[in-house]
Amino acid sequence: MAEYQPQNQPHGSHQQHPLSYQAVKAVTAVTAGGSLLVLSGLTLAGTVIALTIATPLLVIFSPVLVPAVITAGLLTTGFLASGGFGVAALTVLSWIYRYVTGKHPPGAETLDSARLKLTSKAREMKDKAEQFGHQHLTAGQHTS
Repeated sequence: MAEYQPQNQPHGSHQQHPLSYQAVKAVTAVTAGGSLLVLSGLTLAGTVIALTIATPLLVIFSPVLVPAVITAGLLTTGFLASGGFGVAALTVLSWIYRYVTGKHPPGAETLDSARLKLTSKAREMKDKAEQFGHQHLTAGQHTS
């Protein structure tokens, strides 16, 4: 809302609002606050009445409603999990396709460096196993 600004006063100076302007502001605030307070009371009363009516129905139907809610929750969880796993699988398959076709998807460098490390460790272990085998083979020949 635009403030009342007399024509002869510059911006930023202290302004004196007429008494009628302040009265209109006060009446508007009281009206809005009172309306919201009445609306709040009506909402509370409606909630209490609805709860009073619904409680016996909930007690009567609880042997049916509780398993129904549990079943609906499990179904919802299952469908969401299934969808999530499907999206994850499609994402992984798409990544693998891009990797195999030579496009470098995010993380391809990490996979390549891990593959190189595994290959070098496998060669190292193979060499150690061959050395160990030769040592035991030659040691067995000397004792016989």
